[in-house]
Amino acid sequence: MKLVTAIVKPFRLDDVRNALGEVGIQGMTVSEVKGFGRQRGHTELYRGAEYVVDFLPKAKIEVAVADDLVERTVETIIESAKTGKVGDGKIFVTELQQAFRIRTGESGDSAL
Repeated sequence: MKLVTAIVKPFRLDDVRNALGEVGIQGMTVSEVKGFGRQRGHTELYRGAEYVVDFLPKAKIEVAVADDLVERTVETIIESAKTGKVGDGKIFVTELQQAFRIRTGESGDSAL
């Protein structure tokens, strides 16, 4: 099992969710987060005063998948989140040692 974590632009979230649903991914966790990478924030103007926005709003998507679905999941996220501009985001894949479904007590792939 793997945990796929994607940081994407907030306005691409619905596209990513719909695309993952089409390939059979049933559940995910989404958080509103702020951060920056190479994009380094930007300058905005408010009432004539210029100020720097260091942390930009992003959406963090976490999906636990079986090993055989990892490549398809990553490809789907890339295809649906990509705009071709700086700040499209990142995807991290980490090993998931164990998963449990609280209601039934199932564990492993059957808990996903």
